[in-house]
Amino acid sequence: MQREYSLSFLTVADVSPVDAVKIAAECGYAAVGLRLLPAAPNEADYPILTDASLIKETQAALKDTGVKVADVEIIRITPEFEAKKYLQFLEVAEQLGAKHILIAGNDPEQARLTQNFAQFCELSQQYGLSCDLEFMPWTDVKNLTQAQQIVEASGQDNAAILIDSLHFDRSDSTLEQVKALDPKRINYVQLCDGLAHYDSSDAGLIKIARSNRLVPGQGEIDLVSLIRALPANMTLAAEVPNLMLAQRPALERAQINLNAMKQLVAEAEQNAVAG
Repeated sequence: MQREYSLSFLTVADVSPVDAVKIAAECGYAAVGLRLLPAAPNEADYPILTDASLIKETQAALKDTGVKVADVEIIRITPEFEAKKYLQFLEVAEQLGAKHILIAGNDPEQARLTQNFAQFCELSQQYGLSCDLEFMPWTDVKNLTQAQQIVEASGQDNAAILIDSLHFDRSDSTLEQVKALDPKRINYVQLCDGLAHYDSSDAGLIKIARSNRLVPGQGEIDLVSLIRALPANMTLAAEVPNLMLAQRPALERAQINLNAMKQLVAEAEQNAVAG
């Protein structure tokens, strides 16, 4: 099985879903990630959730290019979460042929979070979607251990863990934990790079995550070891929002990150042979 690469939403957040698909195809990505719901209260709604013509245009672009929708985002599980409020989200995700839903845990009561996550998994299963819980140090799912606890406790076959290399590096998660994961519990991994020294406050972590990530291989995170710790041919997604890089055309940004990921994979494979 050949390794596939996905173009995550935040890397080209300034372009339309149709353009994101076309850019992915031109660069050589197999898939894209699309945002259907706002990630923050001050973020505007995304037209694709309600605009039937945009959905059709995106479907046409996907068909014409052969690019797939890997993931859609973002579902935040809060104390008030009700799974059935997201039926339209699930319906659009299904229409787009999406495979995975990016989930964030924003409920400090883990038992309730787990129950709501399990219920959403059950509902999402009806639409052929997995629920991929992303741990982030400033949320209520802070590390790989906690994400694994929730996913396993949910008892759902479509429950999975999403590893983002930045959050992995900034949490107390380990490569040994990654290696020990059941391959069925991980569908794709988001890659970017970062510096060894950073503002570790919640505000500092959020600022870097949303606007100052580095191209894979241009920072100090040991991405080669992370790639080697993952199941073979795991799909790698470029999630690299960067204010300086955003000054370049989206196509150029996408290509830079794809080339960078491929270079890291080549290094990981070379190291494996040498080792």
